[in-house]
Amino acid sequence: MTAWRILAAPTALFGGLVAASAQAAGGLAEPWQLGMQAAVTPVAEQLHDFHNMLLVIIFVIAIFVTVLLVYCFVRFNEKANPTPSKTSHNTLLEVVWTVIPIIILVVIAVPSFKLLYFADRTVDAEMTIKAIGHQWYWSYEYPDHDELTFDATMLEDAELKDGQPRLLATDNAVVMPVDTNVRLLITADDVIHSWAMPAFGVKLDGVPGRVNETWVRVEKEGIYYGMCSELCGTLHGFMPIMVKVVSKQAFAAWLVKAKEEFADNGARAGVKLADSRSMAK
Repeated sequence: MTAWRILAAPTALFGGLVAASAQAAGGLAEPWQLGMQAAVTPVAEQLHDFHNMLLVIIFVIAIFVTVLLVYCFVRFNEKANPTPSKTSHNTLLEVVWTVIPIIILVVIAVPSFKLLYFADRTVDAEMTIKAIGHQWYWSYEYPDHDELTFDATMLEDAELKDGQPRLLATDNAVVMPVDTNVRLLITADDVIHSWAMPAFGVKLDGVPGRVNETWVRVEKEGIYYGMCSELCGTLHGFMPIMVKVVSKQAFAAWLVKAKEEFADNGARAGVKLADSRSMAK
């Protein structure tokens, strides 16, 4: 849909909605940024293209309706048209204003369904990561790597290091290799949460008793930030997501360290879950 990017560029001058000049290296939005964060996955790229296509369609419709309204104001006001027409039906006009919206909806629906199917899952996943939402933190499992499991909670202000964004940085990052098809399984153990990562084009609910699936293939190394995007309780705003995308060699080295570091994570996870539930009461 590269053509849509070209067509959408002029509309950005008026709407300021297509400027995807995000801070890609930092994986988060810039102050006063217009538009979406820069896409780093195939799904996000297609989402942005679909957004740009819709922007062109909406812009054309808005201009057409505005021109039509101005024409009606001028042509059919009481002074210019003292004797109004009493025509009640116009078969051709009624067919046109029915068929054209149908065509527009079909033009929107076809790429929309294709994108939904494309984002749903990948048949050739190279690894799997499972995200589990809790009140109010995330835990992650790597089923393909000896059931590696760890929790990720938000860093308090006093714990932040230079360059770490407030309310977005976590004590443990989700680590995944670059240029790798990663299956994401998302669920929750208490209420509905939502794993959202704008740069990846992912926003999927985690529902207790159900596992939802999507996938990512991150094409650029870096640290990316997201957060729970479902109103999951009083500490909803303190449930961020931090993903670190590294080379495949660095990922292999991280796995060795992580398996040692989180070897006893099961016991600590139970304590943390009990503490979080006591906070909710």
